[in-house]
Amino acid sequence: MVERTKVAPARLEAPRLGLVARVRAAGMRHEPLRGYALLSPTMAWMLVALAIPLAILVTLSFWTQVYLDFDRSFSLNNYIVFFEKPIYLKLLLKSVKISGAVTLATVLLAYPTAYFIAFKVKTNKLVWLILITVPFWTSYLLRVFAWKVVLGFNGVINSGLMTLGIIEAPLDFILYNPTAVVITLAHAWAAFAILPIYVSLEKIDRSLLEAAADLGEGPVMSFLRVTLPLSMPGVIVSSLLVFIPTTGDYVTPNLVGGPTGIMIGNIVVSLFGNANNWPLGAATAVMSMLFIAFLVCIFLWLTKLFRGRVA
Repeated sequence: MVERTKVAPARLEAPRLGLVARVRAAGMRHEPLRGYALLSPTMAWMLVALAIPLAILVTLSFWTQVYLDFDRSFSLNNYIVFFEKPIYLKLLLKSVKISGAVTLATVLLAYPTAYFIAFKVKTNKLVWLILITVPFWTSYLLRVFAWKVVLGFNGVINSGLMTLGIIEAPLDFILYNPTAVVITLAHAWAAFAILPIYVSLEKIDRSLLEAAADLGEGPVMSFLRVTLPLSMPGVIVSSLLVFIPTTGDYVTPNLVGGPTGIMIGNIVVSLFGNANNWPLGAATAVMSMLFIAFLVCIFLWLTKLFRGRVA
C-alpha cells in the first residue's frame, strides 16, 4: 500500500504594508488625522506665504539704511528711533483708537442685521446673505471713492440736507477727518462682521428661548440672558476680523482721512516710499504687529473671564 503523506496547508501570510500604507491606514482610523491631512496643503501654502514675508520683514528691521544700500550688520537702532520719536507711538495709539471705534460701530450695525436674518426671515435666507455681500463684489478702492463722493463738501449728504433746509452751509466735519475714516471702514467691513454673528445666532437652539418664555422672561431678558451670551463667539470673531486689519489700513485714511485722519499704515508706506528708509519702516510694522497681538491677547483673556463669570 502506498502511504499517503499529509501535506500541511500553506499559511497565507498577510502582505506587509509599506510605511505610506500604514500611515494612510492609521489616518483612516482617526478622524482628527484625516482633518489635518485635508488641511495640510492649505496650511503649508499659508505658512510659506506668511512666514517668508514676515521673516524678511523682521530681518530687514535689524538692518540700517545707508543711502540706497543696506548695512546688514545687526542693529537695534530702528527700534530705538521708534521709541525715541513720539510720532510713531502717537500714531499707533491713534490707529488703535480709530480701529476700536470702527469695530464698535461695525458690530453694533452688524448684530441687528444678523439677528433679523436669523430670527425674522423664515425663507430665502441665502438670498438675504447674498444681498449683503453684493456691495463687496466691487473693488474696495471704488467703494472708498464712493464714500468720498457721499461725504464730500458738495456730496450727497450735504446736498440732501441743504435741499431739505436742515442746514444752510455744507458740513465740513464729515470728510478728511477720523470720522470719515470710521464711517468708511465700518461700511467696508460690515459683511465680515455680519456673517460670523449670523452663524452664531443660527446655531442657537430655539427651545431655549421657548423655555425662557415659559419661565416668565420677557423678550428683552430672554435676549440678554440667552441670545446674547450664546452669540458671543460670533461677536468676538467679528470684532477680531474688523479690528486687526483696520488698524493697519492705508487706503481709506489716505483717501478720506486728510491730515488728521492718517494712521500707522500711512507712515509705514511713507517710510518704504518717499522716505526710502525700509529698515525703519520694517521696524515700525513689526512693532505695530506686536502691539496689536498684545491687545488681541488681552481682549481674548477678558472675554474668556467675562464668559466664565456669566456661565
